[in-house]
Amino acid sequence: MEEKRGRGRPKGSLNKATATVKEAAQAFTNDALEVLAKIMKSGESEAARVAAANSILDRGHGKPKQSLDVEADVKATITRIERQIVRPSHPHG
Repeated sequence: MEEKRGRGRPKGSLNKATATVKEAAQAFTNDALEVLAKIMKSGESEAARVAAANSILDRGHGKPKQSLDVEADVKATITRIERQIVRPSHPHG
């Protein structure tokens, strides 16, 4: 079996390009919040004001957790239980 260590980025880590863009965008955080606050206070439509307010809240407190109602009727039968011992091959052949 082929070993997969050392391939790619660790799960959840940003690639260099994404990190660079994120860092550049963060330089505009204060300006963006000021624009959102201005729209929230005096935007032309109620929808624009609500969207701006939600954006500010999301950034300041995180997005609310989504809930999901699930109704399921699961019937399963276990037909086989198997235990397998795997011995890795010797690294030097």
